[in-house]
Amino acid sequence: MIVASISGNLTVVLAVLGVIGQVIVALMLIIGLLALVGLRAPLDATRRLLWGYELWAGFVVAAIATAGSLFFSQIRNFPPCELCWFQRICMYPLSYLLVVLAWRGENRFARYLIVFPVFGAGVAIYQVLIENNVIKEPLACTNSAIGGCGTKWINEFGYITIPTLALTGFLLLIGFLVLASTGESDEAATLPADAER
Repeated sequence: MIVASISGNLTVVLAVLGVIGQVIVALMLIIGLLALVGLRAPLDATRRLLWGYELWAGFVVAAIATAGSLFFSQIRNFPPCELCWFQRICMYPLSYLLVVLAWRGENRFARYLIVFPVFGAGVAIYQVLIENNVIKEPLACTNSAIGGCGTKWINEFGYITIPTLALTGFLLLIGFLVLASTGESDEAATLPADAER
C-alpha cells in the first residue's frame, strides 16, 4: 500500500516536471521566434543566464528522463513498447555524454549530439499520434508489448502520458544543445587564447 502510494506520488511529480518543462519549451520557442524577427534581447538575456550551464541543464533533463523511464518499467512494471525502446536509445546515452561534456566544458561538441533528441522527438511525436488515434497503430507496435504502443499507462492532467514526457525532454534537450553549440560559449570554446572577440 505504501509503495503504491509512493509510486503514484512519483508519477505525479514526474508529470509536474513535464508541465514545467513544457512551459520552458514554450518560452524557448517564443524567445527563438523573437530572435528571428530581430528582437534579440530575450535570446541574449537567456544566453547570459545559462552561459556555461547549457550542458549541465541538458544533463539534468536527460538524467530525469532516464530515471523516469526506468521507474515506469522497473518499479511501475509498465512494459516498454518498441517505440519506447527507440526513445530510450536516443535518451540514455545523453545522460552519460552530457555530464562528461559539461564537466570538461566542451560546448563545441553539443552540435554533434543534437541528432539524438531530434530523432527521439520524432519517435515520441509518432507515438503520441498513435496514442490519440490520429494514426493507426502498426502491427509491430501491438506485438512489441502488452497493450502495444498506444496504451496510455499514465494520463496525468488529462494529457501527460509517457510519450508526452519523453517529447518534452527531447525538446528541452534540443533547446539546451542549440544554446550550447551557438553563441558566446561556442566562441569562447573555439577561439585561440590570444584572439580577440
